[in-house]
Amino acid sequence: MSTFSGIWVPLVTPFNQGEIDFPALSKLCHYVMKQGVSGVVVCGTTGEAPMLSKEEQLLVLDAVLEVVPGDKVMMGLSGTHMPSVLAMQNAITKRPIAGILLPAPYYIRPSQAALEVWFTELADNSNVPIVVYNVPYRSGIHLELETLRRLAKHPRIVAVKDCGGSNDLTLALIADGELDVMSGEDGQILTTLCLGGTGAITASAHLFPNRFVELVKQVEEGDLAAARKNFYQLMPLIRLMFAAPNPAAIKYALSLDGMMKNEVRAPLLPAPLEVEEAVKDYLNTFSR
Repeated sequence: MSTFSGIWVPLVTPFNQGEIDFPALSKLCHYVMKQGVSGVVVCGTTGEAPMLSKEEQLLVLDAVLEVVPGDKVMMGLSGTHMPSVLAMQNAITKRPIAGILLPAPYYIRPSQAALEVWFTELADNSNVPIVVYNVPYRSGIHLELETLRRLAKHPRIVAVKDCGGSNDLTLALIADGELDVMSGEDGQILTTLCLGGTGAITASAHLFPNRFVELVKQVEEGDLAAARKNFYQLMPLIRLMFAAPNPAAIKYALSLDGMMKNEVRAPLLPAPLEVEEAVKDYLNTFSR
């Protein structure tokens, strides 16, 4: 079974005057990989994928693959029209990538049986591993434990990004041992790791990625006192990164040292001034 572990950064998509800023994207990839992260996720929520055309998404993926080895790249895929999603999956999997991050169809709120059919059909047609993304506050539907257990029997479905909001679900999945369980809630990273989760897909790790990498190492080595100290120091950053709709605060933070422009695409707006000031004050007290 493929293992998804450690810290994976769901990359923002830099823009410059409304267009994708490929030099900034390359710079960002070099930066996070040099900090020791296990991999990156392309065109997830943090990457503003819904605001990118399918053609743009593939261009972003290709640009990332010029910098990051394919076995360290996961690609987001979402939609509600199966033929279109299958076509995009086919295009994605022509590239050498580690896997696909796949949420439930949004807005429709299908039954658990329908969700099982949906994920199974996509997994049947994939030649790379599938990471199921359980994020009910965005998709509108919760993947229940028994549904995930049945999906785990598929040879291509190997992991879950857990934003389900249920400690019982998280613990049950970890105890089952059938799926790699990665925290998708930045504030729950330490809890998930201590319970036996394999890692995290964490947007906050755009900042101080080495500290998040160290957190995983501390837990793996059993140094929980150091892990707690590290995580508690990161919590103010985590709160700030989500003080405005994602990824506005992250992009502002990265713009401060010239990594990219402070631009998001509609319907998002840049972070409010009070959030930007709080981010700047926080970063002024730390050196990346």
